[in-house]
Amino acid sequence: MRKRNESVALEHERYAASASSSSSSSSSSPSSSAATAALDKDCRLKKNLRLAGKGTKELGSSNAGMKRAFGRRKGLWFRLRKILLWLLALYIAIPFLVKLCPGIQAKLIFLNFVRVPYFIDLKKPQEQGLNHTYNYYLQPEEGVTIGVWHTVPAVLWKNAQGKDQVWYEDTLASNHPIILYLHGNAGTRGGDHRVALYKVLSSLGYHVVTFDYRGWGDSIGTPTEGGMTYDALHVFDWIKARSGYNPVYIWGHSLGTGVATNLVRRLCERETPPDALILESPFTNIREEAKSHPFSVVYRYFPGFDWFFLDPITSSGIKFANDENVKYISCSLLILHAEDDPIVPFHLGRKLYNIAAPSQSFRDFKVQFIPFHRDLGYRHKYIYKSPELPRILREFLGKSEHEHHELRH
Repeated sequence: MRKRNESVALEHERYAASASSSSSSSSSSPSSSAATAALDKDCRLKKNLRLAGKGTKELGSSNAGMKRAFGRRKGLWFRLRKILLWLLALYIAIPFLVKLCPGIQAKLIFLNFVRVPYFIDLKKPQEQGLNHTYNYYLQPEEGVTIGVWHTVPAVLWKNAQGKDQVWYEDTLASNHPIILYLHGNAGTRGGDHRVALYKVLSSLGYHVVTFDYRGWGDSIGTPTEGGMTYDALHVFDWIKARSGYNPVYIWGHSLGTGVATNLVRRLCERETPPDALILESPFTNIREEAKSHPFSVVYRYFPGFDWFFLDPITSSGIKFANDENVKYISCSLLILHAEDDPIVPFHLGRKLYNIAAPSQSFRDFKVQFIPFHRDLGYRHKYIYKSPELPRILREFLGKSEHEHHELRH
């Protein structure tokens, strides 16, 4: 091709020279016309050759681009497929891991290793805005120490400033009812929504005593259902030894409702029941709660779900059987539940009420279920925000408080 182009160029120059030399003598001669025609023909030939070369180059470049794009897509699909295979392998492996190591399920139920909020000093509740609260440490049994907060009623706020443990203990016998609060899993007694509830209850005139179960917060010990219940029993007895004739109510939230019904059933069996039981966001039993929990959604229809995930809970000795416990409880019962609760579904709270209400153990006591509409947005832990809560507690607990006041005087 190169030789052809060179010959065309030489011939073009030769014709041009010939045409130039003869233009002075005879510009319209036949030889001049022939030379001009040949020149035009060669120019067109050269142009066609250039266009042909350009088209071949562009075609080659386009093919190379298509190959690179295809290679990138192939590489991306390979990586994506590899990730999907790893996820599938992990999805299948987790049920077997849980079955082989039942302790994993216990840790997921308790979540005591999750300390939220972080970097707070539980010895200083005033740093959480509770400057009428005292921090205690009690020892339910050898090798176990639990951290306790005691918040006095807001009307005693000024008197509480600078006071020591003895003063706080003595105030339990003052003319104010007491709520023993049993919190749910994860976090500590210093959790934000818990602190907010203490403040609400304190403003309504209640002492609030709360604690971290063994293994939570700065409490020492290993969590078990039996151990948590025994911790609650120890704190209840500690309160009763100091409260005189003041009514003592037990308030459980979420997992704490399981501890609460365990405790109250035991108290009723020994004929020392509390004055009332309040269950906030309760479930029926831990198996039904685990099956309804949002974490179980991805495995809910996995073959052998109960065998893989629920049986290890039972084998770990964890039951929290609220539905069984309420059949042996003989004191007033109040259930609070938000319809938009994403952690403990509303239908489990309603089901528990339907079990408790007709029970013979409650024949002489009030059983009440208070739902909170989903539009309120209280979800799992914000019922304390309800402006109706003071009225609900006053109407439900008022009779008991009045009876204790009459008995004392």
